[in-house]
Amino acid sequence: MSVALRRAAPSDFPEVRRITRDAYLRADHFTADHPYMSVLEDVDHRAEHAEVWVAEAAGSVVAAVTLTFAGQPYSEIATDGELEFRMLAVDPAVQGSGVGRAVVRGIIDHAQSLPGIGAISITSATFMERAHVLYESLGFERVPARDWHVPGEDVLLWVFRLEVFGALAASQARA
Repeated sequence: MSVALRRAAPSDFPEVRRITRDAYLRADHFTADHPYMSVLEDVDHRAEHAEVWVAEAAGSVVAAVTLTFAGQPYSEIATDGELEFRMLAVDPAVQGSGVGRAVVRGIIDHAQSLPGIGAISITSATFMERAHVLYESLGFERVPARDWHVPGEDVLLWVFRLEVFGALAASQARA
């Protein structure tokens, strides 16, 4: 599936909200009343304090992701020189078609074009096994020393990191 990654426009926000909600709920990551769902669904706030991007295929938005940098409100783990991505969600209707892989490759391309960015970081809950397989297949490596727990909850979050110098060539070789 051919996918184009671009910055989300306000007109995309309802679709970003729907895709994110549907992806997290259908994967059983959270229940609809979990407090984090309100964070995921507040696309306006995300766009105000980070970069919300969408992936389009055949004229429709099929995925969304949030990009942030060290010191910004949506950054959880980025250090200086890292691009962090969060809240990657692929519409359940197209999951398994390569959209998630295309989005992460697009993030890698974008990171390589940014001056001063030498790596990409991502936090992923231990139960998000499909995401871990995707990240590792594209060259991301676990960084256990940076793992952390959600404050007030018994949820361990794993950190994955990719050096972007030469990362695209390496990820294409693995594909």
